[in-house]
Amino acid sequence: TIMLRKILLSLLVLSFFVTGTESRAEKYVVATDCTFPPMEYLDDQKQPVGFDPAIIKEIAKASGFEVDVQNIAWDGIFAGVAAGKYEIVASGVSITPERQKAFDLSDPYYDVYPTIITMAGSSIKKPSDLNGKKVGGQIGTTGIFVIEKAGVGATIREYDDVGLAMKDLANGRLDAVICDSNVATYYANVKAEYKDHFHVAF
Repeated sequence: TIMLRKILLSLLVLSFFVTGTESRAEKYVVATDCTFPPMEYLDDQKQPVGFDPAIIKEIAKASGFEVDVQNIAWDGIFAGVAAGKYEIVASGVSITPERQKAFDLSDPYYDVYPTIITMAGSSIKKPSDLNGKKVGGQIGTTGIFVIEKAGVGATIREYDDVGLAMKDLANGRLDAVICDSNVATYYANVKAEYKDHFHVAF
């Protein structure tokens, strides 16, 4: 049973469905916002890498079509697929009722939770501790929707990408950042410049 507080990541696919037995020669443009490691980010050659670019390439290989994975900013990514600028979004898309009405979504393949990350040693341990605090997050993401709906009394600051919010957290301009749990643990435990300084609060 899926718990209601889980956010399910999926591939967002517009207007077609590919089975493993079909053979297609088409090449589809895939949008991914490369600011959300480990799901998608740019390598040293500025090419999209991470879980979502890898999985869509494997799906394409198994299904007999080709993909051109492009780095597209999250703000407007859904409008772009709706307008036909690209056919697929493979970018850690959370399943919401609104998105289900507008787009065809794959089955969910990864469970995540809205997560608060702070500086190590912060007194923030639970939602009520965010009252009067400055919390940042990526614009248009479910993390922002969650913190707004929670009504905890925080000042919310939206950023074009979560990495900018993390920089402001490190520089003392934010008290916390909200993002998906896998992204939060990546910044707190893996990313070299932050891993000894950030803490997953809750």
